[in-house]
Amino acid sequence: MTFKPATANDGTYPRPQVVREHWLELDGEWGFAFDDAQTGLRDAWFKAGSSSGSGADHFDRSIVVPYPPESPASGIGDTSFHPVVWYRRAITAEDIAAAGHGGGSRLVLHFGAVDYRAAVWIDGALAGEHEGGGSPFSFDITDLIADPALGATIVVRAEDDPADLSQPRGKQDWLLEPHVIWYHRTTGIWQPVWLEAVPAVAIETVHWTPDLVDASVLARVRFDRPTASGATLTIALDFDGLALGQVSTPVSGREAEVRIPLPTQRNGQSYEHLLWSPEHPRLIDAVVTLASPDAVADDVVHSYLGLRSAAVEHGDFLLNDRPYYVRSVLNQGYWPETHLAASTDMLRAEAQLILDLGFNATRIHQKYEDPRFLFFADKLGLLVWGEAPAAYEFTSTAVTRTTTEWLAIVDRDFSHPSIVTWVPTNESWGVQHIAHDQRMRDYAAALVHLTKALDPTRPVISNDGWEHVASDILSVHDYEASGPVVAERYGSAEAVDRLLAGLGPAGRRMIVTGDRDPNAPVMLTEFGGVSFVERADGVEGAWGYSAAADAADFAERVGSLLAAVIASPVLSGFCYTQLADTGQETNGLVTDARVPKLPVEKLRRMVRGTA
Repeated sequence: MTFKPATANDGTYPRPQVVREHWLELDGEWGFAFDDAQTGLRDAWFKAGSSSGSGADHFDRSIVVPYPPESPASGIGDTSFHPVVWYRRAITAEDIAAAGHGGGSRLVLHFGAVDYRAAVWIDGALAGEHEGGGSPFSFDITDLIADPALGATIVVRAEDDPADLSQPRGKQDWLLEPHVIWYHRTTGIWQPVWLEAVPAVAIETVHWTPDLVDASVLARVRFDRPTASGATLTIALDFDGLALGQVSTPVSGREAEVRIPLPTQRNGQSYEHLLWSPEHPRLIDAVVTLASPDAVADDVVHSYLGLRSAAVEHGDFLLNDRPYYVRSVLNQGYWPETHLAASTDMLRAEAQLILDLGFNATRIHQKYEDPRFLFFADKLGLLVWGEAPAAYEFTSTAVTRTTTEWLAIVDRDFSHPSIVTWVPTNESWGVQHIAHDQRMRDYAAALVHLTKALDPTRPVISNDGWEHVASDILSVHDYEASGPVVAERYGSAEAVDRLLAGLGPAGRRMIVTGDRDPNAPVMLTEFGGVSFVERADGVEGAWGYSAAADAADFAERVGSLLAAVIASPVLSGFCYTQLADTGQETNGLVTDARVPKLPVEKLRRMVRGTA
């Protein structure tokens, strides 16, 4: 192969662990229109310059994809309720060729995420539909393009009903204007769109499961179609140019499992040299090749993995089978100019900023984050807790939607070494009466067990903050403003035992089913939330769980809380609220423009407990 390894990727490729040589980014200017009347006259939307014979063009404005229309970066910046929006983009013969199409290949159109429901047409023919605002989808559009030399037109309809509380929405406000901890909505396309040419049978996903004890890696490879008779799968692993292992095996059907031995890892005195951790984020390059005897070309993808394990035992969080103290920060993944969307540079800078502030982990809050951020977390060495955006009511529809998309995201992000914990539910959102309703307890527990059925390699938290039903980590949310009070509350095993056995800091029961698991570590996964605004014009509705009068007061409050938590002999880690100001929620360590409110070195010493 002549194209560079996946770990050498600059982060622009939207699917960083299944990288092909030829692809074409479709981000940029698209035609756009609101459809507030929801006319249903779909055929009229496909013909440029035509609307039921009137000669008018429905697409009366343009938008910069992938930024949502509510955001300034989109070029529209309209935060009103618009439940249905339409997009249109022409692709030329040159675009199709640049994506690598030709010589018997198929052309696939990919969407990173469209919030919430999407339908896609090519030259007026339906390519497919998708539901789920944060999960990726793709369609084979080869047969929908009559003549590649003439190009084609892509039309997308996105539906995102702000009043639908059964729709997983996370922090997106159901009211017209943001209030308290909720923000402007993100409608439609908000992650990259791209074209890619693939052979007749293509590699769809690669799941990597390292086995540190066995000195091997298990690869589970899924194909988009059944493989032909005589097909062979070859996997080669290397680190920094050093070959680690290679296996070739016949395959049939749509899935294959291959175990690759790593002979160098059998030396017990040096096996840790290749392990992935925040201190040493070593990534293993992989080349996966599917060769079919009747194919015009092999399918070759570049991928990567990290050799690491994550577990809990005897009250500790274990990384690579050793106790590891988690210093995390809550991250809303929201920017004033782009909202939930972000450019590659912004995602890279976000991961680096978190590390610069002294944290070794982040909890992505109520959002399925762009895989490009996870790539930078993998590469730079940042632990991640993956969390689902919640629906706000408990219905069969909400259960189905949340579960379906959650399992799709676990599948999407399975191989990222940075992800070390799954959080399908937060603070009983969507299961508000879990302490009293057996159905809600069963649902929360089912999400844990479904997650473990797909991924038994990571801890899972049933309900972050309180009212746990089947959690591997007993997480606590506590916005007490006084450092001395926090120090006393978590200052001994006896004090923490009393808290976990009764009502927690928010007046919620901490455990609602069964006995406390003695292996489960205790972490304070939301605390702080100190608001501080040092801007002449202020922030309308500025809000936090407590407020500082000036920079010195802010430093005293934040420092006192962090020192109290770090001094606890019981807690195995923490997650401070929060990284950045977000709208009216001004309790970040940095502003919404990512400017630190205190000197970076001072914040780093606080976070690391060396202040």
